[in-house]
Amino acid sequence: MHKYFMLAAAAILAACQPESEPPAVEESVAVVDAAPAPAAEAGAILAVVLATQADDAKARYRFRNPQATIEFFGIEPGMTVLEGLPGGGWYTKILLPYLGPDGVVIGANYSLDMWQQFPFANDAFMARMQDWRATFIADATGWGGASGAKPEAFHFGSMPESYANSVDVAFFPRVLHNAANYQNKGAGDYLTAMIADVYTALKPGGVFGVVQHEARPEMSDAFADGSHGYLKKAWLIEQIEAAGFELVAESNINANPKDQPSEEEIVWRLPPNYNGVGEDPEARAAMDAIGESNRMTLKFRKPS
Repeated sequence: MHKYFMLAAAAILAACQPESEPPAVEESVAVVDAAPAPAAEAGAILAVVLATQADDAKARYRFRNPQATIEFFGIEPGMTVLEGLPGGGWYTKILLPYLGPDGVVIGANYSLDMWQQFPFANDAFMARMQDWRATFIADATGWGGASGAKPEAFHFGSMPESYANSVDVAFFPRVLHNAANYQNKGAGDYLTAMIADVYTALKPGGVFGVVQHEARPEMSDAFADGSHGYLKKAWLIEQIEAAGFELVAESNINANPKDQPSEEEIVWRLPPNYNGVGEDPEARAAMDAIGESNRMTLKFRKPS
């Protein structure tokens, strides 16, 4: 039995929940045959894993809704999960213990060529990206502990052939805007190539779960090209369906109607980045009042 389930007595779970719970939300299901929610045991394991995370990670739960998001995409212990752009491991630190010793977390980073497009990509940064795969695996091994999932990693554009048809769920939290931005600028087919890698990696019937900063439909295409961090839902669905995926469900789990950017604003103005806000307490308070970005939550499936 998964070690975390042994800790999941109801009293413990009740005591460990975040103090500020997100409001109840309703799911908007596009196709009625979406996969069922995980079993109660998996939900109990996940709740305990979430309760053991660091306080700074827990502070983001009310915006990122990890339990509802993971359950919506049908991620369960023992699965192989491809996590797009794991970064500092915010979600990786949840997935590794949750998936358990029979699971695998495959970190998938942007291609080195795409990283070179970023204005901050100096020689030192690119050297770190060259070493990223080994560094991520070493760090993630510590995050997962003795009974955590196995960590693996690759860069998009150089995915090992052995990953083909091996992944249960590809999970992309706030990943696709940069690839869209540089593809829309003509720097390379980064978004198309990433989605193609995901399609190849997933098992037939596997899930592609996307959480992405969402631009309002009436905003200009220039604003919503990824350069401001936001993408339009209809446009993104079109890109993913063009690769062969089927949209099976969507949810407002991660919606935030307080996020109403102008066409001059970027998503990184919001917490936890505060880009361009500086240390002005009033400006930071205004961003805190909004919270993290408004996000679409889309569930796609690779046809069986």
